[in-house]
Amino acid sequence: STIEFTGTLHTTVVKQVRLKNPSNNTLAYNAILVGRDAGDFSLPKGNAVTIPPTKQGFVNVEFTIRFLHPAEAVLILISNKVDRVDGATLTFSLKSEVKNIEPVGMIKCKSPCYEL
Repeated sequence: STIEFTGTLHTTVVKQVRLKNPSNNTLAYNAILVGRDAGDFSLPKGNAVTIPPTKQGFVNVEFTIRFLHPAEAVLILISNKVDRVDGATLTFSLKSEVKNIEPVGMIKCKSPCYEL
């Protein structure tokens, strides 16, 4: 599954990944970011999530749009054994797209157009 981070250049976008636990056992995951632009993405609330039985948990992923080119990374959630139960490893593709560019500031300058 793909998570898209779209916004204005130089803004920070936060996406929340919802993880459901349909089983009767507690699940725990460690999240890691890998790939070409993994350093541009972050996990502001930490990389560990525990999901109680039949409940849901959340992983926040943050991205600051610094460049015009699309950024790509992969979010991998690796299960930790809890009560001898292992969950499936989950992967999500992370992609960014600049939808708008707003100037940070404007500079006025005066100069001759032509000189002999």
